Amino acid sequence: MSALKALLIRDMKLAFRVGGGALIGALFFLIVVVLTPFAIGPDLALLSRIGPAILWLGALLASLLTLDRLFAADYEDGSLDLIMTGRAQLELAILTKALAHWLTTGLPLVIIAPLLGLLLNIDLAAMKYVALTLLAGTPALTFIGLIGAALSVTLRRGGLLLAVLVLPLTIPVLIFGVAAANSAIIGPVPFGPPFTILCGLSLASLVIGPLAAAAALRHGLE
Repeated sequence: MSALKALLIRDMKLAFRVGGGALIGALFFLIVVVLTPFAIGPDLALLSRIGPAILWLGALLASLLTLDRLFAADYEDGSLDLIMTGRAQLELAILTKALAHWLTTGLPLVIIAPLLGLLLNIDLAAMKYVALTLLAGTPALTFIGLIGAALSVTLRRGGLLLAVLVLPLTIPVLIFGVAAANSAIIGPVPFGPPFTILCGLSLASLVIGPLAAAAALRHGLE
């Protein structure tokens, strides 16, 4: 467990030092949300209605922004070989790297989302439900992205392939995340059913993502 803890701390430090985690993701999220009202115009009712979708789209794109470097940096400096041959099980090591990615990319988006929701005229009482959907759904984006990152790790300029592989798989997360957020604002669907499905998607990706990513790395690097 000490090796996994060291890997978690290492990846988080690298993300903040290089600016490839919280800084770039949060800045991209901020740009998307800030520019949207200027593009739509001063229709506050429209902004309030589409606000959750804008927040979710921004979170999706921001979380995928740095996934191409999740394994590529380790592959380039040779540390990925050490991870694969280390004492820690590869699936657990991948899960640890995914956790570090979410803590430095996904969690900051959840934290700043209530502030950005004010720009979209989202009611403060409803904003807590929107932030809750982001908290429950952004881990799924990271764990699903593991698969694409592992498949494209040995390819040059694999960022495009990563987007092609990952974006279709994230559509269910986006659908139920926006549905749960909208139910808290405009209804008429209850908040519980889409939110429960969203949590189920995150739990399923938590199990499937590291297993599939480990298999892809073993196959690609052999």
